[in-house]
Parts: sequence; C-alpha cells; structure tokens
Amino acid sequence: MKDHRAFSALASALSGYRNGEGMLINSIHFTFDEKDAVIVENVLRELRDASRKEPGVLQYDVGRSTENPNVFAFWEVYRDKDALDAHFASEHFQRLFVDTVKPLVQQRDVERVVPI
Repeated sequence: MKDHRAFSALASALSGYRNGEGMLINSIHFTFDEKDAVIVENVLRELRDASRKEPGVLQYDVGRSTENPNVFAFWEVYRDKDALDAHFASEHFQRLFVDTVKPLVQQRDVERVVPI
C-alpha cells in the first residue's frame, strides 16, 4: 500500500511537470576540448550571471571538474517549464550558449528531474 501511494505521488508530480507546473531541475555535464575550456569558462560565467537574473530561475550554478578540467557541470532550478522555456528563448542564452558554447561541446549528459 505504501509503495502505491509513493508511486501515485510521483506520477502526480510528473503530471504537473508535463503540464508546465512545478519546479524543474536540470543536472548537466558538458565536455569540451582542452583548447576551448578556458574560453568556455569565461562565457559560462557570463551566462550564469545573466541567467540568475531571470524571474523564473531559482538557482543557476556552474562548476568545473577538479579531476577533469574539460568538464563543466550545471545545476539549474526553474520555477516551472514556462521558466525553462523563457530561459531557452532569452537573448543571453541564444548568444552565449547556442551561438558560442554549443558548437564547442564534445559530449553532453543531461538529466531533467523534478523534486521528490
């Protein structure tokens, strides 16, 4: 019985996410060529600072691996799917990520999750 209630709660949370309701979290790792990593770091700082000013962004952090300095990790928390969509449509995301960073990405690992 307890497992059924937990599953129902998870299904309800996921349903809310699909309908554009509820918080959304992205955990992303990007890998770059060594020659691009320094340039990317500077651009990602600017992207982080601009993204944190968006009204629907609750948290936006970027880190660089100490073991593999070509890997950067993002932890993004959005109020809801509409906030994520607004972030993707923002001028700074298009200019800094889509036009500058994305062409340099060698590998991308994304997990989109909802709070439990």
